[in-house]
Amino acid sequence: MAESLSDLDRFDRKILDMLAIDGRISVTELARRIGLSKSPTQARLKRLEETGVIRGYRALFDPIRLGRDHVAFVEVKLSDTREAALAAFNAAVLKVPEIEQCHLIAGPFDYLLKVRTDSMVSYRAVLADKISTLPHLSSTSTYVAMQAVREDGLLPGEG
Repeated sequence: MAESLSDLDRFDRKILDMLAIDGRISVTELARRIGLSKSPTQARLKRLEETGVIRGYRALFDPIRLGRDHVAFVEVKLSDTREAALAAFNAAVLKVPEIEQCHLIAGPFDYLLKVRTDSMVSYRAVLADKISTLPHLSSTSTYVAMQAVREDGLLPGEG
C-alpha cells in the first residue's frame, strides 16, 4: 500500500526535498544533510521507493539546448466523453512523443496538452498529422507560450 503525505515524518520529507534537488546524491551525503546515520537513511529511502512515494530517478534535460523551445498548450474538446472514448484518447496520446503532458480537465474543455517542438512549423505538422487525428477529437485551441517562468516541478518551499 502506498504511503500518503501524512505518513511521512520530517526525515522522510527532508529526504524527498534533497532528492528533488539532486537525485544523484550519495546515501552518505544524504544522511549527513538530513541528520541521520547512513543505515536508517538507506532504510527510509528503500521504504519510500518500495511504497511508490519515489517512483524512479531520471535525468532532466534542457529543452532549449536541445532545440525544443517551442511550447504550445492545446485545449482539446472530444465528441464523446464516455469511458471507452477517454481510454482510446489516452492510449493514442501516449504514442505522440511531442505531447509532453496531458491532463483530463474539469471545465469547458476535456483535455489540456503541453506540446513541445522545435518551431511553429513543426508544431503545425504535429497538430495536423498527430493531434488532429486523435480518436474522438472534436476541436482544439492552441496557446503558444512566450516564456517559461517556472518548470522545475518542485513543490512550493523546495529548492
